[in-house]
Amino acid sequence: MSTPNTPRPDRDAELTRRRFVKGAAAAAAVPLILPGAASAMTARTNDPDVIKVGLIGCGGRGTGAAYQAINAEQGTVRLVAMADVFEDRLDSSLKNLKKYLGEDRAHLADVAPDRRHVGFGAAERLIASDVDVVLLATPPHFRPAHLRAAIEAGKHVFTEKPMAVDGPGVRSVLETAALAKEKQRSLVCGFCWRYNVRHQALYERVLNGDIGEIQAVYSTYNATPLGTNPRKPGWSDTEWQMRNWQHMTWLSGDHLVEQAVHSLDKMGWVMGDVPPLSCTAVGGRQAREGIDTGNIYDHFSVTYDYANGAKGFHMSRQMANCSNDNSDFIWGNKGTATVKGWSDTHVITGPNAWKYEGPGNDMYQQEHNELFASIRSGKPINNGVWMTRSTMLAIMGRMAAYTGQTITWDQAMASTERLGPERYAFASMALDPVAIPGRTKFA
Repeated sequence: MSTPNTPRPDRDAELTRRRFVKGAAAAAAVPLILPGAASAMTARTNDPDVIKVGLIGCGGRGTGAAYQAINAEQGTVRLVAMADVFEDRLDSSLKNLKKYLGEDRAHLADVAPDRRHVGFGAAERLIASDVDVVLLATPPHFRPAHLRAAIEAGKHVFTEKPMAVDGPGVRSVLETAALAKEKQRSLVCGFCWRYNVRHQALYERVLNGDIGEIQAVYSTYNATPLGTNPRKPGWSDTEWQMRNWQHMTWLSGDHLVEQAVHSLDKMGWVMGDVPPLSCTAVGGRQAREGIDTGNIYDHFSVTYDYANGAKGFHMSRQMANCSNDNSDFIWGNKGTATVKGWSDTHVITGPNAWKYEGPGNDMYQQEHNELFASIRSGKPINNGVWMTRSTMLAIMGRMAAYTGQTITWDQAMASTERLGPERYAFASMALDPVAIPGRTKFA
């Protein structure tokens, strides 16, 4: 088996977004899987009731998604294909999956060598195979193209958050979500808090008017910095940036888009997923050090203005040795609601005072339980519109912070700024400078 730096035709060839989508769209659509329904199976998976899963993006979250997909049913969901740009990530993911599953269930992740796809064309080859469900867990820059190709090929999809890193990507995902609905394919996203039973109970009450008309929302996502991968000899600029993807704006969208988007998704949830009119933001890069931390900011503060006069306030940062917090505070004209995600506090004050005291659930597992239940029942789930709007809340916040301008929702949705290269290859690639408010232009 080759090492990550060994040249191989399928790994080092250039790939364009256009060719990727065109090639994957040519794959034959798979039938909706129902109990007892016949479908084409591999030699290793000849049970007609088995749902075959392919994983694209074999990092930690992708490995977790594959494990949760397998656990969604008792022995009838199997991981049969994997894809990643880097062979070492794929090998590590498969090894860990088998370890987590244990000897008695390791066969549920029995991925044959010829179904382990590596390189920039890996996702294209996996989507063109006979898998029924595709799990998307690559850096979010690639999400719109992978999602489009998977739905066009007739696959059901679980996609990690966020859905895109720029305006063109958001528009593409909205089109793909509509196509998924037309094709009756399930599209479930990794905005996990919407699958948390504690959150569901509180937000249902808020949306039913228990605290009255919403006047303001304030959220925090203050956390520590993510780790880096120091550059090794032989790595091209592209490989180095991709192995530090969370720190590269073109790959992650910045931490507001990649991580704190969870909090903005909850703001969108409480506002009924109605977009704001505009937002104004500040942010910067004060504490990050070293080239491997890329070109993203380490703190943001965003104010969103809604048509009904409500305000949304958000603060997030990734700094070491600082206090951390992940909370949501909601003010209505008849009470308040408080969510502390990391301490399971869910409280409403006012005339309809309430506190959640029931059991919790594994929200990550619940996402997959509902996805596979929808496939079995023939009743597709489609998170498309709201998952895309939540993503745009974060993107427009970054746009406002980077440029120093107030950005309207319409401007953000019409933005022509496309982050990242037109062609993908392990080659030289300059790192864009850190954005400077007042100098960086909106596009």
